[in-house]
Amino acid sequence: MPSQVEKFFIVGSHGLKGEIKVSGAKNSALPVIAATLLTREPCVLENIPKLEDVNIMLSILKRLGSKVEFGQLLTIQNNRINDLIIPEELARKIRASNLFLGPLVARFQEGVVPLPGGCNIGNRPMDLHLKGLRLMGAEVEEKAGFIRARTKRLKGAEIHLDFPSVGATENLMMAATLAQGTTIIRNAAREPEIVDLQNFLNLMGAKVKGAGTDVIKITGVNRLKGVTHKIIPDRIEAGTHMVMAAATQSDIIISGVIPEHLEAVMAKLKEAGAFVTFGDDWVRVTGKSIIKPVDIKTMPYPGFPTDMQPQILALLTLAQGTSIISEGVFDNRFKHVEELRRMGADIRLESRIAVIKGVPKLTGASVIAHDLRAAAALVIAGLAAEGMTVLEGIKNLDRGYENLDLKYQLIGAQIKRVNGEEKY
Repeated sequence: MPSQVEKFFIVGSHGLKGEIKVSGAKNSALPVIAATLLTREPCVLENIPKLEDVNIMLSILKRLGSKVEFGQLLTIQNNRINDLIIPEELARKIRASNLFLGPLVARFQEGVVPLPGGCNIGNRPMDLHLKGLRLMGAEVEEKAGFIRARTKRLKGAEIHLDFPSVGATENLMMAATLAQGTTIIRNAAREPEIVDLQNFLNLMGAKVKGAGTDVIKITGVNRLKGVTHKIIPDRIEAGTHMVMAAATQSDIIISGVIPEHLEAVMAKLKEAGAFVTFGDDWVRVTGKSIIKPVDIKTMPYPGFPTDMQPQILALLTLAQGTSIISEGVFDNRFKHVEELRRMGADIRLESRIAVIKGVPKLTGASVIAHDLRAAAALVIAGLAAEGMTVLEGIKNLDRGYENLDLKYQLIGAQIKRVNGEEKY
């Protein structure tokens, strides 16, 4: 497990060239891991990334009584669950711990989760999760930082989400698979990870239709079976590599991807002047010396992803002109701005809007990553800057990127992970 004192030394590296293979999607792996609780039979998962967030989810399962084996494949068997309370000390480390609530209530008629942790990027309440469970007949109690839901059996219901929340959509989909009757979720999130969860649930014997649209229909069944499933590629990791290529004027092939998941990012990179091509399972980005300003508003899928906002902002600090980024999802997702300013960026914040006036160059500095995607943005900025950048807080990066430093070293980047007071 990474040390709290680990940091990156990054020396600006332009003109990188090579191929980067994308790992499995973190945001797909986490709900699928939670969904294994819906069956007592073993589930085998392929393409699971080795990440801190994955390790925390598996630690939670082990505390509940699961048998977990994680090598090249991840095998989970939940036939001896002996606890229905998610451990508080683990839940506070990861937002996705709340995804265990739906499966626990569906299979065991009860579940208790602490209010979850994760990146502090704004207000992410569980109201929509709980509203849906109540409509399905669960009694939900919130007390002393814990949420307890219980029922004799969940029943199908019509649920209209006030916002297309990914987590609420996933939790309610999973809960509805074993409910009595039919559940319809309207204004559902449409992210590719929702489709991957539907595919996994249907392999298990669930009856789920409509994922990828804003209406999902789930007809409950009495039991689900164990299956083998391969997780989709991580579109946010892929997008991060694409932006890095544009920022460092590099020529990079990103392989093992689903290009249609990257359309919003590709469109903005082209608008910024990068050369972008793609095939069945790859995208190639060639960065140009002139970066054009771009205006962006983050939105739920298929809009521009909020998880790519910090990275694209880092790129636009070097544009020839002024760009405007409006954050349409989270209310506290500009913590990377102050760190980029240390490197010479000219950024003005107005509530959820960042006005970025491009500068001729960034300069290496000592910076701190306060959350996962901010960490990725600062790696990109460090690789695009002149001189050396020292990046602390890389434990946040390790939550969502598998061996990012090693992948970048293979294409020629000067990035080194060090411990404590070790020198470059």
